[in-house]
Amino acid sequence: MQRFILSKKNHIMLIGAILIVIGFTAELGFKNEAIAVLCLAIASILGVAPIAIQAYQALKVKVVSIDVLVTIAVVGAFLIRNLEESAIVTFLFLFGAYLEQRTLNKTRSAIKELTEMAPESALKQTATGEFEEVEVDDVDVGDVLLVKTGAKIPVDGTVLTGEGHINEASITGEAIPVGKKKDSHVYAGTILENGTIQIIADRVGEDTTFGKIIELVEEAQDSKSEAERFIDKFSKYYTPAVLVLAIIVWAISKDIELAITILVLGCPGALVIGVPVSNVAGIGNGARNGVLLKGSEVIHYFSKVDTIVFDKTGTLTVGNPKVTDKVIYDDNIDEVLSYLASVENESDHPLARAIVEHIGDTKFYSVEKTDVVKGGGVVANIDGHRVAVGNVVMMEQENIHLSEKSREDIANLERAGNSLVLTSVDGELKVLMGIRDQIRPGVKEDLQKLKRLGVKNLVVLSGDNQGTVDLVAKELGLTEAHGHMLPEYKASHIEDLKAKGHIVAFVGDGVNDSPSLALAQIGIAMGNGTDVAIETSDIVLMNSDFSRLPHALGLTKATSANMRQNIVIAVGVVVTLLTGVFLSEFVNMSIGMLVHELSILVVILNGMRLLGYKLRR
Repeated sequence: MQRFILSKKNHIMLIGAILIVIGFTAELGFKNEAIAVLCLAIASILGVAPIAIQAYQALKVKVVSIDVLVTIAVVGAFLIRNLEESAIVTFLFLFGAYLEQRTLNKTRSAIKELTEMAPESALKQTATGEFEEVEVDDVDVGDVLLVKTGAKIPVDGTVLTGEGHINEASITGEAIPVGKKKDSHVYAGTILENGTIQIIADRVGEDTTFGKIIELVEEAQDSKSEAERFIDKFSKYYTPAVLVLAIIVWAISKDIELAITILVLGCPGALVIGVPVSNVAGIGNGARNGVLLKGSEVIHYFSKVDTIVFDKTGTLTVGNPKVTDKVIYDDNIDEVLSYLASVENESDHPLARAIVEHIGDTKFYSVEKTDVVKGGGVVANIDGHRVAVGNVVMMEQENIHLSEKSREDIANLERAGNSLVLTSVDGELKVLMGIRDQIRPGVKEDLQKLKRLGVKNLVVLSGDNQGTVDLVAKELGLTEAHGHMLPEYKASHIEDLKAKGHIVAFVGDGVNDSPSLALAQIGIAMGNGTDVAIETSDIVLMNSDFSRLPHALGLTKATSANMRQNIVIAVGVVVTLLTGVFLSEFVNMSIGMLVHELSILVVILNGMRLLGYKLRR
């Protein structure tokens, strides 16, 4: 029965409204008090039923909720035959709950839109080679799927055949279609705008990037910040305090109507709902714009950040370096380059890929006894030779003699902004390569936006040589630049910044810089939709789009400000109403409930403004 009544709250609210209109029409228009009393009494009884059930359920778990206060107030008003106010209060309370639910659902529109984008079916290849439509839950890793123009990609996968352009807005927030061809990666929930492709399923169901994004946004929207936890704790004691105050007022004044009015006016509804709605709307805006915020604690800390530390390669730069200079110190260069290509071919480091691409077609040797020197390079045995590939520090550790000419070449390449890769064979320097990466387009302007948003320190930490790092810092207007930084040195530097009282955010790739991402108050990953980025950081910039960073900071600041505004509105309304009931004759129970519900609507609408937030120029 309780469940049935609660499921019909909106119908009860509508019936109550009709009865109230009939009651007042009968009394004021036709002077028929009997019909007016009957209608208002029925409206009061019907209206208080769902409220009383919610109050009972709250008391069962030892919580004095807002519903308890309203139930006592309505029953009291009914008993003293103040039927107009009891009927109006129940209607306004139910109507306020209806509006609250409607508007809260709108603030959760981002997650709703995401779930609606989730694919439901797929064209799966059978044993006969034909394609049949199946539920997406029936797709397994390794299955071959056919995707036609206009269809959603059902899983994360790799293109086997065909070409097309895919709208990846559900993953990156960017609506411009991305070209895909053989061996390109595709993501579940994205839409093939033209072309036909066959893909092999790499990840399915909740393991897809899209599935993880939905899970992340849901968890973030349900998380609670320190402010929310305080308000929950505050309301736990505040609501019984209002009840005690009403009892004291009744005991002193003997005015039951005044005591009942205080119960209604003291309801902390706007205070309880104001902060969560700001949090949910802010996270929803981020999800729409390719910024994943992992909860309201992240919003709190990032809004106060004063120092942002960046990794260089792949963050401030494109992450696609090219060999720009090469100095040879040996006559038999082809064999040395083959050794170098053989070593670097086993690495997926951007510099290694640049070297292999530059050398091109060559003979590849078997690489034995590989020893990776952390932050330095690689030492390996190839065809009976000891080959060392790495930076200057590693060459010195290997006791490789660097002549005056080679040191001069090193200095020249560093001044030109190159990352250096030196290659020695059997203890002798053979090749020096200068590799340069390009600054990400628009990064300088984005950094200026961060400064305007209140970030005082912009720091770059890189394992690259100091000369290259200094050039990048000078070009971008950074406040600090530190080169030759191993991962442990980066982590130590972040600890030093925190010890000085700075609130630090670290922006990296989510893989090599995981210690720094973990140590900073806020870890920000240039995500590109990867599992590692999503799992290891507090904020993910989808598609590795650096321009999302100023939006993320501006959004968290706007969200924090919005939370404070809602708290002020909520507290201000309660204080004003409680003051008015003692100092004014105009504040009664009905007016108090009306203002109370309006205050809830105001804080919700104020929070919803965040859904349309855009960083101002």
